[in-house]
Amino acid sequence: MRHTYLENVTTLSFDAERCVGCERCTHVCPHGVFDMDGRKAKITDKDRCMECGACALNCPAGAIKVNAGVGCAVAIIYSWFTGKEPTCGCSDDGCC
Repeated sequence: MRHTYLENVTTLSFDAERCVGCERCTHVCPHGVFDMDGRKAKITDKDRCMECGACALNCPAGAIKVNAGVGCAVAIIYSWFTGKEPTCGCSDDGCC
């Protein structure tokens, strides 16, 4: 079963030019966000990212960046548990 969290809010970014094709991201991502496209990784569905940071921590080329535990996704999920208005601080008017 593949999980989708929130659409268009993850902090995940990927630089395909820096990718060395080690496949580590495809092995450590618990939701299969990455797949291989020939000798390079690619993001299959960014919205499945839960921002755990495993991919970025295991990428030897620094091609993957994710702010684990911060950002819009965390703000919205936190608001579900607390009942408070979500705020991620990414803009003055708030994106959440």
